[in-house]
Amino acid sequence: MADISILENVPLAGYSTFRCGGPARYFAEPSNADEVASLFKWAGEMNLDVFVLGNGSNCLISDEGFNGLVIRIGRNMSDLSSEETDDGKVIVSAGAGLPFARFGSYCAELSLTGAEFACGIPGSCGGAVFMNAGAYGGQISDLIKSVSCWDGTAVQNIDNGLCEFGYRKSLFERLDSEGKTAVILGFEAVLSKGNKDEITALVEDLRVRRTTSQPLDVPSAGSTFKRPEGYFAARLIEEAGLKGFALDDSGAQVSPKHAGFVVNNGGRANASDIKRLMDYVSDKVFENSGVRLEREVRLIGNFGG
Repeated sequence: MADISILENVPLAGYSTFRCGGPARYFAEPSNADEVASLFKWAGEMNLDVFVLGNGSNCLISDEGFNGLVIRIGRNMSDLSSEETDDGKVIVSAGAGLPFARFGSYCAELSLTGAEFACGIPGSCGGAVFMNAGAYGGQISDLIKSVSCWDGTAVQNIDNGLCEFGYRKSLFERLDSEGKTAVILGFEAVLSKGNKDEITALVEDLRVRRTTSQPLDVPSAGSTFKRPEGYFAARLIEEAGLKGFALDDSGAQVSPKHAGFVVNNGGRANASDIKRLMDYVSDKVFENSGVRLEREVRLIGNFGG
């Protein structure tokens, strides 16, 4: 592993949009699939658990941190390019570590339509594929041609139809939940050319809608709960009287601006504070409506129980 830097006891709060969480016992940022494979091999020899981290925008890392190897797919794997096809479409290739918002803005710069929704989503391209990220009627599965991933043995290119995309889920999310290896390396997306002025206007409209309705100036993981079928999580939380609610003065709070967001005011709350508030909200909404909210935020590390 002499050619890959493996750091020890790296604080993870700065790698999470919640701005909390303990350290990684080991931490590395690979540059390609071969380095990903080498890191997994090393972790296996050391009998270490592995967590693959992107932009940290959809996870809550425990206060104890992660007692294993964190492989961060970040700027070292953030290639971005495009190629026009014979039928006038454009294939955009993006590395998994590229910010998803940058993918969206790149498409807009090229007058490609369909990715405008991505411009304000804070995760990485790999994370966007993992959870089939979407907003304002668009989702990444609408654009994907194929996804490149490392399955623990070799690099596979998986066509859209085999990616099992659904609401905030994918083949890769399922494999991860089953304890199997599927590290997203990048994707190819197919987009159509559009009107530059219309694309720019839509991007600006979505930006204004986000900034006026969402607490973007406070640490959070975005939407905390998945949308229950037939309902809206934020509305159920409001109806339970919890908009702006805080259990204590830790800094963890249901946003007074958008009830679908649990926020970390001033970055003061620790992960256990946020987890307690999430559980409380879920319980109170169930008591009030009979609907059990499911977390969209992933829990990483030991939270007890």
